[in-house]
Amino acid sequence: MKKIILASAIALVAATPAFAASGNTSSANGTATATIVEPIVLTHTPGAALGFGRFTTGTGGSITVSAAGVGTVGGDVAFVPGSTNAADAFGVTGDAGRAFSISTASGIVTDPVSSTTMSFTTTPSAVAGTLTGGSATFTVGGTLTVLGSEPAGAYTGSYNATVTYN
Repeated sequence: MKKIILASAIALVAATPAFAASGNTSSANGTATATIVEPIVLTHTPGAALGFGRFTTGTGGSITVSAAGVGTVGGDVAFVPGSTNAADAFGVTGDAGRAFSISTASGIVTDPVSSTTMSFTTTPSAVAGTLTGGSATFTVGGTLTVLGSEPAGAYTGSYNATVTYN
């Protein structure tokens, strides 16, 4: 009888299914992707500059240069004969077809002899663009504020331009 009980116990243990999952969990493999794009790069066009021209100050006013390079005066400021104006120019390269935004900051021009300064604001030809074929260009105009008390001299300065992928 002991053999029958032992055999029955062994058969019962062998026939018992393994512990199964309760149905509260499940697993599956997912997928992942990554795409690296060309970095956006802004370059200043060699030889280009925002040129406010040659002028007399009078009692003050302003000089505005459009993004197309056309200069106009306001107030008591006057261009002298032969004065030329110019818009600044930049190139952008990066991921073809990608949209980007443009921002420019104000700046200051300084006479190195007297240390006198004049401030200016900038206006890009566009505030956004698309890298058609992986490149684009834009120009920058601006408005120079002339107080009228600045001494004669050759004023130079700079400003910041930034491009960002949208």
